[in-house]
Amino acid sequence: MHAFAYRNGTLCCEGVNLETLAAQTGTPLYVYSKQTILDHFTRLKEALAPLNAEIEFAVKACSNIAILNLMAQHGAGFDIVSGGELFRIIKAGGDPKKCTYAGIGKTEQEIRYSLEQKIYCFNVESEAEMRAIDEIARGMGTIAPVSIRVNPNVEAGTHKYITTGKSENKFGIDFERIEELYERASRELPNIRLKGLQMHIGSQLTQAAPFVEAVAKVAPLAARLKERHGIEFLSIGGGVGIVYQDSLESGGKEWWDESPEQLTIKTYADSIIPLLQPLGLHIIVEPGRVIVGNAGALITRCLYEKTGKAKTFKVIDVGMNDLIRPALYQGYHQIVPVTEHAGNDTIVADVVGPICESGDFMAQNREVANIHQGELLAILSAGAYGFSMASNYNSRPMPEEVLVDGDSWHTIRHRQSWDDLIAGESIPQV
Repeated sequence: MHAFAYRNGTLCCEGVNLETLAAQTGTPLYVYSKQTILDHFTRLKEALAPLNAEIEFAVKACSNIAILNLMAQHGAGFDIVSGGELFRIIKAGGDPKKCTYAGIGKTEQEIRYSLEQKIYCFNVESEAEMRAIDEIARGMGTIAPVSIRVNPNVEAGTHKYITTGKSENKFGIDFERIEELYERASRELPNIRLKGLQMHIGSQLTQAAPFVEAVAKVAPLAARLKERHGIEFLSIGGGVGIVYQDSLESGGKEWWDESPEQLTIKTYADSIIPLLQPLGLHIIVEPGRVIVGNAGALITRCLYEKTGKAKTFKVIDVGMNDLIRPALYQGYHQIVPVTEHAGNDTIVADVVGPICESGDFMAQNREVANIHQGELLAILSAGAYGFSMASNYNSRPMPEEVLVDGDSWHTIRHRQSWDDLIAGESIPQV
């Protein structure tokens, strides 16, 4: 479920009128629903209760420290992919001992920092990385906890940029080499502790079958590694998809209820629990999008209307620097007017931003509400990989972020100023 709905003709987030909110804060504006975030986190945790699984929130999906603090308060661990994300967790009041550190390019500085903070585990993605961690740990006089990421060579059926479990992807170790690498590490690397096994096959998966295939393939491997090397956990990654199309009408319900077309929490949990329970291992799950994706919206204002020979354009103040998913992944986001329009007041148009790139669009050739100059739109399901992937391209200030809690709201990141754009830059004095 999510908390975006029309009330008396105006789109609201929980009890907050988004037209009023935008008038107070300006646009572009990211709005998150606290109720939705906690609802999704709780439902996922309850569904996986038979496994007593630990939910580690994927920080890369939405990294504002207010969101991370909310997760930490409710018992989440964290899946991190940089030293900066670990720094954020600590500043947000999270526990480094509940962090696993993934990613293929960890630097020496990041490894040292993570060891100093006593993270739960490194997810190692190459033999070279594992040897580097061993050497750094030896120099620091400590033992580094390590799991190795296995690449199960399973087709996830998602966009090519967010599939991670095929042999041609850059992530993880080939399935056939894993046991040999554990054996070698146990003999040759005294400053690492082989603590677990990890996998992740991709993001925005909408069917249970790839999860079943991957877990069925990896579970026997985990059992053998438990017997031979005493590993204590198996991390199955994240990747559960959300409803993007018609998400307002559905209220996100398809994700929780039975649906033959869409992966649901029930089909996900029911499909993997029988495969994982017999292992007797601590199970870690690393969701991001499914917790925050439908919990966020990006509010934008129509700047101009432009009708050409071939197309009609609605020019808005949100650009690809604010939300890059449509340009990068061909990602679909439902776009609705903040002030409700009659059902037949629509037009086929491109919804485009101000960036000097032809790829700067939120929708192309789509039937949308026929909004006019000055009206507000909401780009829905923007809570995951929205602000966290934003940039200052074209020297555009970052948007404001707001967290809604019932009838109240709180600014959790102030809008950047032009002065903020050049903070840290300098002109050489010659």
